[in-house]
Amino acid sequence: MAGEVIPIHAAKIGVTDWGLTHSDVVYDVVPVREGTFFRLPDYLTRFEASLAEGRMDVGMDAVQIGDALHQMVAASGLRAAYVAMVAARGTPIIPGSRDPRDCANHFYAWCVPYVHVIKPDMAEMGADVLLSDEVRRIPDDSVNPRVKNYQWGDFTRGLFEAKEKGFETVLLADHAGHATEGPGFNLFALKGNCVITPERGVLQGITRQTVIEMAKAEGLTVEERALPVAELMEADEVFLSSSGGGVLPVRRINERVFSNGSAGPVAMRLRARYFELTLDPAYRTEIAYS
Repeated sequence: MAGEVIPIHAAKIGVTDWGLTHSDVVYDVVPVREGTFFRLPDYLTRFEASLAEGRMDVGMDAVQIGDALHQMVAASGLRAAYVAMVAARGTPIIPGSRDPRDCANHFYAWCVPYVHVIKPDMAEMGADVLLSDEVRRIPDDSVNPRVKNYQWGDFTRGLFEAKEKGFETVLLADHAGHATEGPGFNLFALKGNCVITPERGVLQGITRQTVIEMAKAEGLTVEERALPVAELMEADEVFLSSSGGGVLPVRRINERVFSNGSAGPVAMRLRARYFELTLDPAYRTEIAYS
């Protein structure tokens, strides 16, 4: 924060920062595996696009942001990490102003040991996912899902519902009855030789793009389009993608069981291939630990 590496417990922002009071934040998360960033340039590019869409200027370019992440992770000593880069709207320079243009935008970053959005043992078996019938994904003309942001009101409500009903996580549909995404992951459905992934109402995830590339390399057809819930429930396999865990097989959505109640074979191949790619020099950026 403010150009210094500090213990995470010492990090703080002001109580009047719009990042806190309005969840007015854009961010991105890049994984570190075995001491290297995976696809760091792609994550930095997306973060810069989110900054532009969010009308934020933190006074740093991609090189400077990348350098800050390197310095922080090297100081932490973490060789498997979940690394966030964040831009907050900031506090109005003119006290009491309600004009977002009067806020002093600022950058900060943090890293913690690698985070799994689905526990690894559960991912190997296949996760149980609730498709919420109480919560809908916020419309993309209200909050742009292509800008990674801290607006999680719908996801948090959905997670409470899922946990209370005994599911690991939640998937949200939009108001038109199309499956979208969940908290921290994109969605894929396999039908025959075709992989379908929602195109609207979702983050254009870097791991999502990696899965699309891997699926095409395997000879599968990939369609990025609307995915009606009814079609999702007729899939042969379902899986998720996330920077927090790679490819995550799903064995059940609500009462619908997939792949005979286990992780599907295509999902498991893609999962193994993803972890291989994280060690491929073509995608790795080495961290210079002291």
